[in-house]
Amino acid sequence: MRVYPLASMIASPSKFGENTVNSIARAFAGSVVVTLSALSGHVIAQGAAAYPSKPIRIVVPFAPGGTTDIVARAVGADMSRFMGQPVAIENRAGAGGNLGSDAVAKAAPDGYTLLVGAVSPQAINVTLYPNMPYDVMRDFEHISLLAAVPNLLEVHPSVPVKTVRELIDYARANPGKLAYASSGSGTSIHLSAELFKTMTGVEMLHIPYKGSAPAVADLVGGQVQLMFDNLPSSIQQVKAGKLRAIAVTSARRSPALPDVPTIAESGLPGYEATSWFGMHAPAKTPKEIINKLYATVSRSLRSPEMIERLTSQGADPVGNSPEEFAVFVREEIAKWAKVVKASGAKVE
Repeated sequence: MRVYPLASMIASPSKFGENTVNSIARAFAGSVVVTLSALSGHVIAQGAAAYPSKPIRIVVPFAPGGTTDIVARAVGADMSRFMGQPVAIENRAGAGGNLGSDAVAKAAPDGYTLLVGAVSPQAINVTLYPNMPYDVMRDFEHISLLAAVPNLLEVHPSVPVKTVRELIDYARANPGKLAYASSGSGTSIHLSAELFKTMTGVEMLHIPYKGSAPAVADLVGGQVQLMFDNLPSSIQQVKAGKLRAIAVTSARRSPALPDVPTIAESGLPGYEATSWFGMHAPAKTPKEIINKLYATVSRSLRSPEMIERLTSQGADPVGNSPEEFAVFVREEIAKWAKVVKASGAKVE
């Protein structure tokens, strides 16, 4: 039996019969595809097994100093210790959290670029922005819900109010005189104020900032009069007497400030708005890597040190599974869509 090289058969198909040559060529091409696919899968599996083998970058889509940044840095420090690789925090503020979130959505799905996002870019903005650069459910793997926090309605000491009722009366008597700060258009801080305005009928001017820290700085300085800030990023200013706490936006009082009432119990029944912060990875990140990240994050959030660190600042550690977190995000998108539509808030 004589064996002919495939190259010579393809070069002279008439000599061997075109049907025969075509069949052999197709079989060869198919085997190459299968081999390359198997090799690619093997490389991915090897990468997942060795993960992490280099530094990890966590993108925070807001400015330094805000609650998202506080939570990311706390969890990132534990990740570095547990996983044996440096974890760098990169703040990429802009467009209500969309800028940094989009950068992660388009990053390589290898586990080395992660996002610690928040309720605004991962739930509220879906309805608030007419043209989103990413799809929250399609473009991300949802690793775990890290923490949930109430927002705190706080005023500069120069504002002559101490209760929710007094604030409503003062705002109605001085329409447009009060300016409220937020960490950006579309954030839960912004929407908490918009919900308050909708339920009370008061007029207040919105001043958006690129993050909570610069907004709080201007509130302390008296450039704006009030804010519905995430509790962890304002609690020290309240305890120092630089800001006056009026009420929390959650359904229950916060253990971190037990003497501060809820807005609902202060004369506005039915009011509730809370913030949350979670870890995400680009879509198609290998399941093995997602599981490693979840195990590490869960370990961190269960430690007594982390529980004390977060609860002392008014945050409630969570650490649910990727499957549970994905369901939670989907439900939050639907929930905040109703709030956005009811408030009439828009971002062009």
